[in-house]
Amino acid sequence: MNVHLVDGTYELFRHYFALPSAKDAGGREVGAVRGVLSSMLSLLGDGATHLAVATDHVVESFRNELWHGYKTSEGIDPELLGQFHPLEDALRAMGVVVLAMVELEADDALASGAAIAAADPRVERVLICTPDKDLAQAVVGTRVVQFDRRAREMRDERGVVDKFGVPPASIPDYLALTGDTADGYPGLPGWGARSAAAVLAVYEHLERIPPRAEDWSVKLRGAGRLAETLREYRPQAFLFRQLATLRTDAPVFASVDELHWTGPRPDFADVATSLGSSSLHARATAIAEKRSLA
Repeated sequence: MNVHLVDGTYELFRHYFALPSAKDAGGREVGAVRGVLSSMLSLLGDGATHLAVATDHVVESFRNELWHGYKTSEGIDPELLGQFHPLEDALRAMGVVVLAMVELEADDALASGAAIAAADPRVERVLICTPDKDLAQAVVGTRVVQFDRRAREMRDERGVVDKFGVPPASIPDYLALTGDTADGYPGLPGWGARSAAAVLAVYEHLERIPPRAEDWSVKLRGAGRLAETLREYRPQAFLFRQLATLRTDAPVFASVDELHWTGPRPDFADVATSLGSSSLHARATAIAEKRSLA
Protein backbone atom coordinates (compact mmCIF):
# COMPACT_ATOMS: atom_id res chain seq x y z
CA MET A 1 0.00 0.00 0.00
CA ASN A 2 0.95 3.65 -0.42
CA VAL A 3 0.27 6.18 2.33
CA HIS A 4 -0.58 9.78 1.44
CA LEU A 5 0.08 12.43 4.10
CA VAL A 6 -1.24 15.82 2.99
CA ASP A 7 -0.29 19.28 4.24
CA GLY A 8 -3.80 20.61 4.86
CA THR A 9 -2.62 24.06 5.90
CA TYR A 10 -0.76 24.52 2.62
CA GLU A 11 -3.77 23.23 0.70
CA LEU A 12 -6.10 25.65 2.47
CA PHE A 13 -3.86 28.63 1.70
CA ARG A 14 -3.39 27.52 -1.90
CA HIS A 15 -7.09 27.14 -2.58
CA TYR A 16 -7.98 30.34 -0.75
CA PHE A 17 -5.85 32.40 -3.11
CA ALA A 18 -6.61 30.33 -6.22
CA LEU A 19 -10.39 30.02 -6.08
CA PRO A 20 -13.22 32.55 -6.20
CA SER A 21 -15.15 33.37 -3.05
CA ALA A 22 -17.96 31.04 -1.98
CA LYS A 23 -20.33 31.38 0.98
CA ASP A 24 -22.12 28.75 3.02
CA ALA A 25 -25.76 28.95 4.07
CA GLY A 26 -24.80 31.22 6.95
CA GLY A 27 -22.83 33.63 4.79
CA ARG A 28 -19.39 32.45 5.90
CA GLU A 29 -16.53 32.13 3.43
CA VAL A 30 -15.97 28.46 2.54
CA GLY A 31 -14.41 28.58 -0.92
CA ALA A 32 -11.06 27.20 0.26
CA VAL A 33 -12.76 24.45 2.28
CA ARG A 34 -14.65 23.33 -0.79
CA GLY A 35 -11.47 23.47 -2.84
CA VAL A 36 -9.50 21.27 -0.43
CA LEU A 37 -12.34 18.74 -0.17
CA SER A 38 -12.52 18.53 -3.94
CA SER A 39 -8.74 18.11 -4.13
CA MET A 40 -8.80 15.26 -1.61
CA LEU A 41 -11.58 13.56 -3.56
CA SER A 42 -9.41 13.81 -6.67
CA LEU A 43 -6.59 12.13 -4.76
CA LEU A 44 -8.93 9.36 -3.61
CA GLY A 45 -10.37 9.05 -7.08
CA ASP A 46 -6.87 8.56 -8.43
CA GLY A 47 -6.43 5.55 -6.17
CA ALA A 48 -5.19 6.78 -2.78
CA THR A 49 -6.34 4.29 -0.15
CA HIS A 50 -4.63 5.41 3.07
CA LEU A 51 -4.87 9.13 3.64
CA ALA A 52 -4.41 11.68 6.42
CA VAL A 53 -4.50 15.48 6.30
CA ALA A 54 -2.39 17.47 8.77
CA THR A 55 -3.49 20.94 9.88
CA ASP A 56 -2.33 23.72 12.15
CA HIS A 57 -5.38 23.74 14.41
CA VAL A 58 -3.63 26.65 16.14
CA VAL A 59 -1.08 28.53 14.01
CA GLU A 60 1.17 29.32 16.96
CA SER A 61 3.29 26.49 18.41
CA PHE A 62 6.07 25.85 20.92
CA ARG A 63 8.47 27.44 18.45
CA ASN A 64 6.97 30.86 19.13
CA GLU A 65 8.36 30.59 22.65
CA LEU A 66 11.84 29.97 21.26
CA TRP A 67 11.95 32.79 18.69
CA HIS A 68 9.87 35.95 18.95
CA GLY A 69 9.77 36.40 15.19
CA TYR A 70 8.41 32.96 14.42
CA LYS A 71 5.25 32.86 12.29
CA THR A 72 1.91 33.64 13.94
CA SER A 73 -1.69 34.07 12.85
CA GLU A 74 -1.19 37.83 12.79
CA GLY A 75 -1.91 39.26 9.37
CA ILE A 76 -3.78 36.21 8.07
CA ASP A 77 -7.05 37.24 6.43
CA PRO A 78 -9.87 36.47 8.91
CA GLU A 79 -11.84 34.80 6.09
CA LEU A 80 -8.93 32.40 5.59
CA LEU A 81 -8.23 31.86 9.28
CA GLY A 82 -11.91 31.17 9.85
CA GLN A 83 -11.82 28.17 7.49
CA PHE A 84 -9.28 26.08 9.43
CA HIS A 85 -11.71 24.47 11.86
CA PRO A 86 -14.56 24.04 9.33
CA LEU A 87 -12.09 22.28 7.04
CA GLU A 88 -11.13 19.83 9.78
CA ASP A 89 -14.79 19.08 10.54
CA ALA A 90 -15.67 18.64 6.87
CA LEU A 91 -12.73 16.32 6.21
CA ARG A 92 -13.72 14.11 9.14
CA ALA A 93 -17.28 13.95 7.83
CA MET A 94 -15.85 12.93 4.46
CA GLY A 95 -14.16 10.02 6.24
CA VAL A 96 -10.62 11.40 6.10
CA VAL A 97 -8.33 11.24 9.13
CA VAL A 98 -7.31 14.72 10.31
CA LEU A 99 -4.08 15.32 12.21
CA ALA A 100 -4.93 18.63 13.89
CA MET A 101 -1.93 20.03 15.75
CA VAL A 102 -2.14 22.42 18.71
CA GLU A 103 1.24 22.63 20.47
CA LEU A 104 3.03 21.33 17.40
CA GLU A 105 2.63 22.16 13.68
CA ALA A 106 1.22 20.38 10.68
CA ASP A 107 4.78 19.77 9.46
CA ASP A 108 5.54 17.91 12.71
CA ALA A 109 2.47 15.75 12.15
CA LEU A 110 3.60 14.94 8.61
CA ALA A 111 7.11 14.00 9.74
CA SER A 112 5.74 11.91 12.60
CA GLY A 113 3.21 10.16 10.39
CA ALA A 114 5.87 9.44 7.78
CA ALA A 115 8.10 7.81 10.40
CA ILE A 116 5.27 5.58 11.64
CA ALA A 117 4.15 4.60 8.14
CA ALA A 118 7.69 3.89 6.93
CA ALA A 119 8.20 1.48 9.83
CA ASP A 120 5.31 -0.67 8.61
CA PRO A 121 6.62 -3.38 6.23
CA ARG A 122 3.28 -3.43 4.42
CA VAL A 123 3.81 0.14 3.22
CA GLU A 124 5.52 0.38 -0.14
CA ARG A 125 5.87 4.15 -0.21
CA VAL A 126 4.96 7.18 1.88
CA LEU A 127 4.08 10.32 -0.07
CA ILE A 128 4.33 13.57 1.90
CA CYS A 129 2.16 15.89 -0.16
CA THR A 130 3.59 19.38 0.23
CA PRO A 131 6.17 21.60 -1.47
CA ASP A 132 7.39 22.89 1.92
CA LYS A 133 11.19 22.60 2.01
CA ASP A 134 11.09 21.76 5.75
CA LEU A 135 9.68 18.35 4.87
CA ALA A 136 12.69 17.48 2.74
CA GLN A 137 14.31 16.34 6.00
CA ALA A 138 11.72 13.56 6.31
CA VAL A 139 12.59 11.99 2.95
CA VAL A 140 14.17 8.54 3.16
CA GLY A 141 15.63 6.95 0.05
CA THR A 142 12.83 6.18 -2.37
CA ARG A 143 10.54 4.91 0.39
CA VAL A 144 9.51 8.26 1.91
CA VAL A 145 9.19 10.91 -0.78
CA GLN A 146 7.96 14.47 -1.04
CA PHE A 147 5.25 15.07 -3.60
CA ASP A 148 4.29 18.51 -4.85
CA ARG A 149 0.82 17.75 -6.23
CA ARG A 150 0.37 21.13 -7.89
CA ALA A 151 3.66 20.95 -9.81
CA ARG A 152 3.40 17.14 -10.17
CA GLU A 153 6.96 16.80 -8.85
CA MET A 154 8.14 13.78 -6.85
CA ARG A 155 11.33 14.20 -4.81
CA ASP A 156 13.18 11.26 -3.30
CA GLU A 157 16.51 11.44 -1.43
CA ARG A 158 18.47 11.93 -4.65
CA GLY A 159 16.04 14.67 -5.60
CA VAL A 160 16.60 16.46 -2.29
CA VAL A 161 20.34 16.47 -2.90
CA ASP A 162 19.83 17.70 -6.46
CA LYS A 163 17.62 20.57 -5.28
CA PHE A 164 19.37 21.70 -2.11
CA GLY A 165 22.88 20.31 -2.46
CA VAL A 166 22.61 18.45 0.84
CA PRO A 167 20.98 15.19 1.98
CA PRO A 168 17.75 15.17 4.02
CA ALA A 169 19.58 14.88 7.35
CA SER A 170 21.30 18.23 6.71
CA ILE A 171 18.16 20.18 5.80
CA PRO A 172 17.70 21.65 9.33
CA ASP A 173 21.33 22.83 9.28
CA TYR A 174 20.83 24.25 5.80
CA LEU A 175 17.75 26.19 6.90
CA ALA A 176 19.56 27.39 10.01
CA LEU A 177 22.17 29.04 7.80
CA THR A 178 19.93 30.29 4.99
CA GLY A 179 16.79 31.07 7.04
CA ASP A 180 13.16 30.48 6.20
CA THR A 181 11.13 33.62 5.55
CA ALA A 182 7.87 31.64 5.55
CA ASP A 183 8.51 30.55 9.13
CA GLY A 184 9.96 33.86 10.25
CA TYR A 185 13.64 33.29 11.04
CA PRO A 186 16.40 34.98 9.03
CA GLY A 187 19.37 32.63 8.97
CA LEU A 188 22.88 34.00 9.33
CA PRO A 189 24.17 37.18 7.63
CA GLY A 190 26.08 36.45 4.45
CA TRP A 191 25.11 32.82 4.23
CA GLY A 192 23.12 31.84 1.16
CA ALA A 193 21.93 28.68 -0.51
CA ARG A 194 25.17 28.14 -2.44
CA SER A 195 27.57 28.64 0.47
CA ALA A 196 25.43 26.61 2.89
CA ALA A 197 25.17 23.73 0.44
CA ALA A 198 28.90 23.76 -0.33
CA VAL A 199 29.94 23.65 3.32
CA LEU A 200 27.27 21.22 4.55
CA ALA A 201 27.92 18.86 1.64
CA VAL A 202 31.29 18.30 3.29
CA TYR A 203 30.56 18.69 7.02
CA GLU A 204 26.85 17.74 7.15
CA HIS A 205 26.06 19.49 10.45
CA LEU A 206 26.82 22.84 12.07
CA GLU A 207 28.94 21.45 14.90
CA ARG A 208 31.24 19.70 12.44
CA ILE A 209 32.17 22.88 10.56
CA PRO A 210 35.69 23.93 11.62
CA PRO A 211 35.69 27.36 13.30
CA ARG A 212 38.46 28.68 11.04
CA ALA A 213 38.01 28.94 7.27
CA GLU A 214 41.68 27.97 6.81
CA ASP A 215 40.73 24.52 8.06
CA TRP A 216 37.84 24.09 5.64
CA SER A 217 38.37 21.49 2.93
CA VAL A 218 35.98 23.41 0.67
CA LYS A 219 37.11 26.57 -1.09
CA LEU A 220 34.63 29.44 -1.09
CA ARG A 221 34.90 33.11 -1.90
CA GLY A 222 34.48 35.03 1.35
CA ALA A 223 35.02 31.92 3.44
CA GLY A 224 36.77 33.90 6.17
CA ARG A 225 33.77 36.18 6.58
CA LEU A 226 31.38 33.24 6.62
CA ALA A 227 33.41 31.46 9.29
CA GLU A 228 33.53 34.61 11.37
CA THR A 229 29.78 35.05 11.07
CA LEU A 230 29.20 31.45 12.10
CA ARG A 231 31.36 31.95 15.19
CA GLU A 232 29.64 35.20 16.10
CA TYR A 233 26.11 33.91 15.55
CA ARG A 234 26.69 30.34 16.72
CA PRO A 235 23.91 30.39 19.38
CA GLN A 236 21.41 31.73 16.84
CA ALA A 237 22.45 29.10 14.30
CA PHE A 238 21.71 26.29 16.73
CA LEU A 239 18.43 27.95 17.72
CA PHE A 240 17.39 28.26 14.08
CA ARG A 241 18.26 24.60 13.55
CA GLN A 242 16.03 23.73 16.48
CA LEU A 243 13.22 25.70 14.86
CA ALA A 244 13.78 23.93 11.56
CA THR A 245 13.98 20.42 13.01
CA LEU A 246 10.64 18.66 12.74
CA ARG A 247 9.36 16.55 15.58
CA THR A 248 8.70 12.90 14.91
CA ASP A 249 6.87 12.19 18.18
CA ALA A 250 3.63 14.04 17.45
CA PRO A 251 0.49 12.19 18.60
CA VAL A 252 -0.87 11.22 15.19
CA PHE A 253 -1.89 7.58 14.73
CA ALA A 254 -0.80 4.19 16.01
CA SER A 255 -1.21 2.23 12.78
CA VAL A 256 -1.62 3.00 9.10
CA ASP A 257 -4.77 0.91 9.26
CA GLU A 258 -6.44 3.94 10.85
CA LEU A 259 -5.86 5.87 7.62
CA HIS A 260 -7.78 3.50 5.36
CA TRP A 261 -10.52 5.50 3.66
CA THR A 262 -13.79 3.59 3.47
CA GLY A 263 -16.12 6.40 2.42
CA PRO A 264 -17.92 9.40 3.87
CA ARG A 265 -19.87 9.41 7.11
CA PRO A 266 -23.68 9.69 6.86
CA ASP A 267 -23.56 13.34 7.94
CA PHE A 268 -21.35 14.33 5.00
CA ALA A 269 -24.43 14.87 2.84
CA ASP A 270 -25.59 17.62 5.18
CA VAL A 271 -22.07 19.05 5.43
CA ALA A 272 -21.73 19.24 1.64
CA THR A 273 -25.15 20.85 1.34
CA SER A 274 -24.29 23.44 4.00
CA LEU A 275 -21.14 24.26 2.02
CA GLY A 276 -23.28 24.85 -1.05
CA SER A 277 -21.75 21.95 -2.95
CA SER A 278 -23.83 18.79 -2.76
CA SER A 279 -21.74 17.40 -5.62
CA LEU A 280 -18.96 16.75 -3.08
CA HIS A 281 -21.13 14.14 -1.38
CA ALA A 282 -22.07 12.59 -4.72
CA ARG A 283 -18.41 12.30 -5.70
CA ALA A 284 -17.39 10.79 -2.36
CA THR A 285 -20.21 8.26 -2.51
CA ALA A 286 -19.39 7.29 -6.09
CA ILE A 287 -15.74 6.68 -5.24
CA ALA A 288 -16.65 4.57 -2.22
CA GLU A 289 -19.18 2.52 -4.21
CA LYS A 290 -16.70 1.93 -7.02
CA ARG A 291 -14.21 0.56 -4.51
CA SER A 292 -16.75 -1.70 -2.89
CA LEU A 293 -17.43 -3.27 -6.27
CA ALA A 294 -13.77 -3.72 -7.16
